[in-house]
Amino acid sequence: MSRNLDNVDRGILYHLQRDARNTTTQEIAETVGTSASTVRNRIEALEEDGIIKGYHPEIDYEAANLPLRIQFVCTATPTKRAEYVREILEIQGVIDVREMLVGRQNIYVEAVGTSTKDITRITDVLHEMGLTVESAEMMRKRHIQPFNHFHFREDITEDTPES
Repeated sequence: MSRNLDNVDRGILYHLQRDARNTTTQEIAETVGTSASTVRNRIEALEEDGIIKGYHPEIDYEAANLPLRIQFVCTATPTKRAEYVREILEIQGVIDVREMLVGRQNIYVEAVGTSTKDITRITDVLHEMGLTVESAEMMRKRHIQPFNHFHFREDITEDTPES
């Protein structure tokens, strides 16, 4: 479901992306200029509308004894991409699959492992499925941040009804 987000919604999304586990509704409320109960109601509505799809931990795979992190760039027949994605997600060690809208290199697969044996196994499975592996890059570190459009901007004043 598509819905227009106001500054309160954007502020809530920003804070949840930054640290959903350790940020209270009261802390969010103080930042977005509303009550904690409004924040709770808004979060519930954002979940029900499918805008918030879940809360996931950020894992340090190296600390979890999975020191190798590889991104495979693959080419798949466009009509079979969705089928490939389901199969790829079943491969042990695969943690992320991105299906690209257009272009020859249309599936990106992120995988972790403890040794080159794990990476070779994943590569072999991808080839056996019929995918062309265009490249495989070892990732040193991944840097992510909240989408800054969701950051509550105090310079925008908008009447937002309590809900």
